[in-house]
Formats: sequence, structure tokens, C-alpha cells
Amino acid sequence: MHKIISIFLASFLSITLCAQELNCTFTVNAPSVTDVNKQVFSTLQSAVTEFLNNQKWTELVYADNEKISCNFVLLVTSVENDVFTCELQVQATRPVYGTSYTTGLLNTRDKKVIFTYREFDPIELNTSSYDSNLTAVLAYYAYLIIGLDLDSFSRLGGTAAFTAAEQIVNSCQSRTNDAETAGWKMAFADNSTRYSLINDIMNDSFSGLRDFYYVYHRLALDNMAKNVDNARAKIAENISILRDMNRKYPGAAFINAFLNAKNDELINIFSKFGTSEEKKNVHEILVAVNPTLVERYNLILE
Repeated sequence: MHKIISIFLASFLSITLCAQELNCTFTVNAPSVTDVNKQVFSTLQSAVTEFLNNQKWTELVYADNEKISCNFVLLVTSVENDVFTCELQVQATRPVYGTSYTTGLLNTRDKKVIFTYREFDPIELNTSSYDSNLTAVLAYYAYLIIGLDLDSFSRLGGTAAFTAAEQIVNSCQSRTNDAETAGWKMAFADNSTRYSLINDIMNDSFSGLRDFYYVYHRLALDNMAKNVDNARAKIAENISILRDMNRKYPGAAFINAFLNAKNDELINIFSKFGTSEEKKNVHEILVAVNPTLVERYNLILE
């Protein structure tokens, strides 16, 4: 509730006071890299952690208890001539009002993170150039997380943050290092790129899914402690948007991102509390959207 007040104050009263938005842990793992001084990984881990947590990403005011909890795990698969080839796992959560429960906002794996880094290189945000691919990737996910968090508190509330992420994508599509462009461009055989996700989110055709994102969090989860039946019914009434969107855009990145963050939660909610009709309908929708997880979704019916 305090965050909603902060959003409206910042939007309508032009408050310029800022506080950092993220409460982030960043971990570097490189178990298969043996021909590099391991100290560089510790230095990188500390520098990125400081960057993500100390950078002011927006003009909004966040109290310490409102900072967005997120976790980055960088898996380094190779280092050659200071060029890091990596995968990046990014997770973010937000608290559910009136409970000690936290719900997932984002749970994604980026398999195409390539950047040049020398120990003690500065990690700084330069929005006019994004010369460092590492900084660009980190900033992209920071804005994506903030946008998703804001969307969960107000309808389409994350548009400004998503716009910043989209600008990073546009800026990085013409990087001089061809290997570093991986993930920034449209790939017809791969809808899991950074480009694909932000392109979906910023596409007006997906506004219904963004609206469901708000309904799911603010109108359902945040009211579950007060009335679990009404909150669960709110999700059941609106979840058909996933099937509708998937029929138009099968396998879309935004749909996949939503389910990656929510699969376990949806299964838990409806297997434990759903009515027979809700269980049947939700199960049918989820299986239609993602049939590869039918065995997991079957738990809803048990």
C-alpha cells in the first residue's frame, strides 16, 4: 500500500527525492573455468552487487522495506581474452499484502550473455551509449524487474521502466561485437531473447496480459488474506487471457515469462483451495497453453 502511495505522489506531485529500488544478491559461479585467476570472479560479484543495489533507476521513492528482492546468478562457462561467456538466472519477488508470503515476479534464464570484463573495470550506467554489454544486460533486467513490480501494483504502472528496457534493446542491436548482440535481436527460432520479452510487453496487443498481471497481484493475491475464496475466484475468472493470447501468439515470450514465475503458485492455489469447476477450467487452460507441463498441472486435479 505504501508503494502505491509513493507511485501516485511521484507521478502527480513531481517528487524528486529518490531511493534505490533493488535489494539484490548477485552470485558468480564458474565451476568449469580453470585457467583464470578466480579472484576476478569475486571482484566482479562485488562490483555488480554494488552497482545493482546503489544505482537509482527511477524517480520513485522506495522505503527500505519496499525495495524489490531479486537474485541474479551468473554461470560463467568460459573466459578467453577477457571475454566472458555466461548464462544468467534472474529471479524477483514481491511481498503479498497482509502475509509473510512472497510471490514471484520473474524467473528467467538468459543463455546468451557475453561481455568483456577486466578485473576492476568500472561498472557504470551511461544511458547515452551502453558501451559495456555487461552494464546493458544488468540495466535491462533492473528495469524489467522494476516494471513488473510496478505493473503488479497499478494498471500498466511499469510502462516507463519497460520503455527504458526497450531503449536498451534498441541501443544494443548494433553493437560492434557481433557475439554481444546475441539476445538483443529478434530471432525467429528463439522467442526467449531479451528482445522478444520486452517487445511483447510493449506491444499493445499484450495489454490484456499486463492487465491480468495487475488483477492477479493487486486484486487477487493482495486480498487473499482477507478472503481466499474471492481472491482465488478473481484469478479463475481472468486466467483465460493466457489461452486467448496463446491462440494469437503461440509460445510468446511474455506468456512463458508469466508462467515460469507462476506455475508452482497456480498449482498450489487451485489444488488446495479451488472448487471442482475452477480446478477443471484452470487445468484445461494451463495445459492448452503449455502442454509440456501437463504432468505438473495434473496436480491441480488431485
